[in-house]
Parts: sequence; structure tokens; C-alpha cells
Amino acid sequence: MTTAILLDDRAIIEVAGEDAGKFLHNLVTNDVAALKPGEARYAALLTPQGKILFDFLVFAAGEGGYLLDCPLALAADLEKRLNIYKLRSKVTVTNRSGDLEAIAFPDSTEAPKVEAVVIAADPRGPLGFRAIAAKGKIPTQDGRSAYEARRIHAGVPLGGVDFDYGATFPHEANMDLLAGIDFKKGCFVGQEVVSRMKHRGLVRRRVAKYRAQGDAPGPGEAIRAGDVEIGVTGSRQDGEGLAMIRLDRLGDALAAGATPVAAGATLSFEEPGAA
Repeated sequence: MTTAILLDDRAIIEVAGEDAGKFLHNLVTNDVAALKPGEARYAALLTPQGKILFDFLVFAAGEGGYLLDCPLALAADLEKRLNIYKLRSKVTVTNRSGDLEAIAFPDSTEAPKVEAVVIAADPRGPLGFRAIAAKGKIPTQDGRSAYEARRIHAGVPLGGVDFDYGATFPHEANMDLLAGIDFKKGCFVGQEVVSRMKHRGLVRRRVAKYRAQGDAPGPGEAIRAGDVEIGVTGSRQDGEGLAMIRLDRLGDALAAGATPVAAGATLSFEEPGAA
């Protein structure tokens, strides 16, 4: 049986109009121009300095329109920012959260046969499928904790918990490892900084996955290895968690035989991007 989980912390922004595709393509980190119905892209809108303001999934919605599945807490700001950028473009930006909702099918290996506006495989990794549907159209189950466990195990960060909006580069949030950046598409807001970080190897910190001995510590706990603070904890579920870490400090600590600890729990880290 396919498990459908309502993601009530998500909002839906519609970008439509004659110039919608070109407009989004020139703004965000991923290739929107090549997006086809039945596909989704993970992308972000950055500051000119290359830091993440908003991240979202982009779906092609037919008739040249797009639906952005974004954090509910940021929806009003994202709508406002897109309207600022559109200038004279033939584009409309509309918050559709009153009539549309995001639903995850984390255990599906093929598109579920449901009545959805759009549905596509989650492009970030083994998270099944994601749909946008009319509110109440698809019956859902209580499985959010299982979804969170799968997200954490896949190493997919949650903005506002695992990284701070406005203060984090895409590489630090692992967007380069989660198919969230197209380095060949050309210009987008913040592109020069992101490209420079890739080519010069300037990534000093990343979200990394860990397993705790015992209960994983809650978000916001300092991680220390000996006398050195190496990072801070984020999401957790079922003994696994994500943490923003300084790569050099973690490497030095492990080389010296020091054990990372947070809130009294011993943590064992994986390399970012490990399965």
C-alpha cells in the first residue's frame, strides 16, 4: 500500500505567464528551461553574495506554468521577492496554499496513481515521489516521523533546522550533492560565488550525517571533539541526525583520535554524501 503523507509545513507558489520559464531559469540555481511535465528540480534563490534565501522543489505545471513547493514559513517572503524580480516580465506570482498542498510518497518506487495537479520523483535522493494536489483530494496517513527518518538517512537537510537561511552557501547545505545546482546552465543570482566555491574548493563546512550512541541530541547543540567545537546539531530521528560541521576540524579531530560529543551523546559521522 502506498503511504501518502501530508507535508503541512510546505506552501505552494505558482509562477505563470508567457515569460515564466525564462524568468525562473535566470533566477534560480537549477535548469528550469529543460524541466518537463512529470519531473521536478530542487533549486534555490540566492542572495547576490551566493547565500540561500529560499529553497524549493520546482514542478512544470503545464501551459508554461510552474509550481514551487517551498517552506510555509517563507512563502510570503518568496512571493514578495519574486514579484520584485519580475520587473516587466510577463509573469504572475500567486500563493496557491489556500487550495493546493504538498504530499510525499516516500516508499513509492513509481508514480502513485492519484489525482494530483503534478507528481514527480523527489530529485534529491531516495525519498520516493512528491505530489501537489487540491486540498483534501488525496487521503493521507500519519507518517511524518517515518518521512523525517528517511529524509535524515538520505542526508537531505531541512532549512531553518539544519542550515540558516540567508547565512548558508548552497555547497554547505549539500545542494551540489542533491542535484540542486546546475553548473552548466549559465547565470543565476549568486552564480559567480557558487562557481568559485566549486572550482577553488572553498567549502569549509557542510551538513553531515551522524549516528548517535543512545538518543540523538536535539537541534542547536554544540558538537565538541576534545576542546574544539566542530559544529552544531540539526534534525534528528531514530538515533540518526544531521549536523553542520567544520570539515577541517572534524578531520583533525578524527585523525587525533578525538570523539565528537554533543549533549553527552557520542556521535559517529559519515562523509557528506555517503549513503
